[in-house]
Amino acid sequence: MKTKILLFVFATAGLLFFSSCEKLLDRPPLTSETDETYWTNEQNLRLYMNGYYAHYFVGYSTLWGVVYTPMTGYLTSDDIMVNGYQRALETTIPNDRPSPSTLGTSSDIIWEETYNGPTWNFYWVRKTNLFLDRIATRMGDVLTEEQKNHWTGVGRFFRAMEYANLVRVFGDVPYYDHDVQDHERDELYKPRTPRNEVMDAVYEDLKFALANVRPNDGDQQVNRDVVAAYIARLMLHEGTWLKYHYSSNERAKKFLQFAVEAGDLVMGTGTYDIVTDFRSLFGSEDLKGNKDCIFYRHYDAGIPVSHSIASYCAFNQAQNGNANLDLVKAFICADGKPWAASTLTDANKFDLANLIKTRDPRFEATFWDKPTVKAAASGLYTVKFVDREGPALAAANNAALKYQSTNNTNDYPVMRYAELLLNWIEAKAELATLGGTPVTQGDIEASINKIRNRPLDKTATDKGLKKTTAMNLAAITDNFDPNRDPGVPPLIWEIRRERRMELYYEHSRLVDLRRWHKLDYMNDQQNPDLTRGIWVDLVTEIGADNLTANAVGVITESGERIIYNKNNGDKTIGYFVGADVKPRLRPFWDLQGVNPYLAPVGNNQRRDYRNKGYELSQTEGWSSEL
Repeated sequence: MKTKILLFVFATAGLLFFSSCEKLLDRPPLTSETDETYWTNEQNLRLYMNGYYAHYFVGYSTLWGVVYTPMTGYLTSDDIMVNGYQRALETTIPNDRPSPSTLGTSSDIIWEETYNGPTWNFYWVRKTNLFLDRIATRMGDVLTEEQKNHWTGVGRFFRAMEYANLVRVFGDVPYYDHDVQDHERDELYKPRTPRNEVMDAVYEDLKFALANVRPNDGDQQVNRDVVAAYIARLMLHEGTWLKYHYSSNERAKKFLQFAVEAGDLVMGTGTYDIVTDFRSLFGSEDLKGNKDCIFYRHYDAGIPVSHSIASYCAFNQAQNGNANLDLVKAFICADGKPWAASTLTDANKFDLANLIKTRDPRFEATFWDKPTVKAAASGLYTVKFVDREGPALAAANNAALKYQSTNNTNDYPVMRYAELLLNWIEAKAELATLGGTPVTQGDIEASINKIRNRPLDKTATDKGLKKTTAMNLAAITDNFDPNRDPGVPPLIWEIRRERRMELYYEHSRLVDLRRWHKLDYMNDQQNPDLTRGIWVDLVTEIGADNLTANAVGVITESGERIIYNKNNGDKTIGYFVGADVKPRLRPFWDLQGVNPYLAPVGNNQRRDYRNKGYELSQTEGWSSEL
C-alpha cells in the first residue's frame, strides 16, 4: 500500500496544549474538545496523529518552506559547494537552544541541521507520551485490543523516530517514556540518559510497532511497510555508528540485523519495485500507486498545497549550491567501472558532454545538459526535482507559471524503495564484516542491480544513453577502484558510491559521513576537487554574452586560476570555479573542544539546570566549561 500525505486540517482547536483553569475559567468549553472529553473514539486518535505527518515526512515542504527539504535545506557535505566554498559546520557552543525544561513548543524537528543549527527540543516526545498515556489509561473500554495495539504501535513508532533523531544529533539525551507533569522538577531537569539506553528503548519501540501497526490502515496513514522502511534506515545508522565510532561490534550486530529483517519484510511483500525512470519519480504530479514509493507526499493546487522546490530546479533562476567535481568523479561509468578504471572512450574527461555520454544515466537525469552561470559555483545545474518540461521551457525563455515561485505541485517520494534496498544491502555487507553471512550475487541482483535496471525515459534514450552494466560481485576486488579509500572494504565502498549517486541532494550525505566517521572527506585543504566544478570552455560552451567579467573563471590542469574578464576568453578553459572560491569557512577538523560528529547543548540550557540545582553535561567531545 502506497501512502500519500495531504494537507491535514486539525479538527480540534487547542488539542496540542491541554490546560486547566480555575473558577469561571474552569467551565468546559462549548466549541472545542478538552483532555477530559477527547479520548472517546478511534477517529480522534487518527486526528491527533495527523500533525505528525507533515512534521516527520516533510517532502518538499509547502510554499517557501525550505527546512529539511531537498535542494535548499541541506547544503553541507562533500557533494556541494556554495558560492565557491563549502559551508561551515558548527565549531562554537551556542548560548541558546530550546530548553527541555519547558519540553518545547517549536515545530522544528531533529532531522537535518538547519542554517541555525540543530535544536534541543522535547515537544514531540511529550506530545507522543501524552498520546500513549491516554490510550492506556482512558480508552480501555473504548478500543478493541487490535485498535489499542495498532495506535500504541503508531505512537511508539513516532517516539522512536524522534529519539533516534535526537540521539543522532546530540548523542546522550534525557529519555522520557511517560507523560511528564510541569511540577515534576526532577524529571524536567533529569540528566542525559546514556545513548545505549535510549537506543535500546528505540529498538523496543520499533519492535512493538513492527509487530502491531496494521499492514494497511488507509491511503493516508502509516502502515507496517512504512514502519519497516524507517526501521531499516534508523537501525543501519545506529549499527554503523556503533561500529565506526565506538568499535562496539557485538552491539552493532543487534541493530544491523534488525535493519536487514525490516528490509526483508518490505522486499518480501512483492508490493514494491523499481519501475519508474529517475526524473519521473521526482517530477510526477501524482505518485499514487507508484511501486517505487513506500511513502510519498502529495501536492495539489486545488487544496491548495504547493511548494517552491521545483522552481529551484527549473532553470529560470540561479542556484547557490552546486555539485562539485568530487561528486562528479564518484559517479560510476556506464560500463559499471569507476572512471579511473573504465575502458569507455573519454571516461577520464570531465566536460559535461562526455560526462553525460559515459556516466550512469542518473547523472544525466540529475543535471542540466549544458554548463551555465546559473550554477555559479560549478557550472553544473541540478534539475533532479522537477519534470523534463520545466527546465526546457525556461531554457527556451518560455517559463510557465507552474514552475515558478510556490506554484509547484509535483509529488515527493518521501521513502523510496531504492533507499530501502540500499539500506538493506549496506546492513548485510556490514554484518558480513562482523562475522555474518557473506553478501551473495543474489543479494546484489535484488538491490543494486535492480536499481541500475530502472527504465530510461525518452529524453535519455534519445541522447543514446543505456543502462549501466550490472554489478558483478566477483569483480569488486581491492584494485576495482584505484581511488578507493583504503580504509573501506571494496564492496562497502561500492555500496556507498551507489548510495551517493542515488540519494544526491536528498537527506543522506552528511548523515552518512558522520555515521561512517568520515567527515575528513570534507577537508578541502586536502582535496581540491571539493571546490572545483566540471571542465568547461567558458566562451564556447556558455557564450560571451552570458558571462559577466570577474564573476566566474577556471582552474587549469596545472592549477592556474584564471578569472574571466572579457579579454581572456581564449584562456578560460579548465575546471569551472566561482570568482570568490576560497577554503571552507571555519575548518572543523583537529579543533580542541570541538566534536563535529555531535552537536553541543546551549550554554544557557546548562546554566538553567545549574540555577535550579541540577547538572546538564555537555555533549561528548565539546568543552565542558561554562
